[in-house]
Amino acid sequence: MVRYRQLLASEDPAWTYVSGKLRSGYGVASGRGVDSPYPEGTIALQTPYFKELGLDLTPYYPGTLNILIAPAQFQMIQPQWTFPLVHWYPASCPETFSFSPCQVKSGDHLASGLIYYPHPETKPEHFQDPQLLKY
Repeated sequence: MVRYRQLLASEDPAWTYVSGKLRSGYGVASGRGVDSPYPEGTIALQTPYFKELGLDLTPYYPGTLNILIAPAQFQMIQPQWTFPLVHWYPASCPETFSFSPCQVKSGDHLASGLIYYPHPETKPEHFQDPQLLKY
């Protein structure tokens, strides 16, 4: 079994705990942003590519929760899935993506999901805040 770091709330000591606050995003991943160049959202457009590569995102909401973990910073270490240079949109350059399972707890509610990590080195025109997790 591959060991990887998992983030956010669980009673299991194998998890890494990180406190954070929800932060509004630009609505590009979900397509809800007024200025989004992808009305369907980037996640919906990327989902078939990830599925073909072995990760089915269809059980998940096609968008992200952005969680600010400042002053901590996020670094993806041993993700469960990494897909190098995915050419998911004709008008953009290929990007590398990594995913790892995580859980988010708010009050008594616990939700399982994935950390969604578009590698910043493959999208230099977009600043990726290392204090912001995309779940």
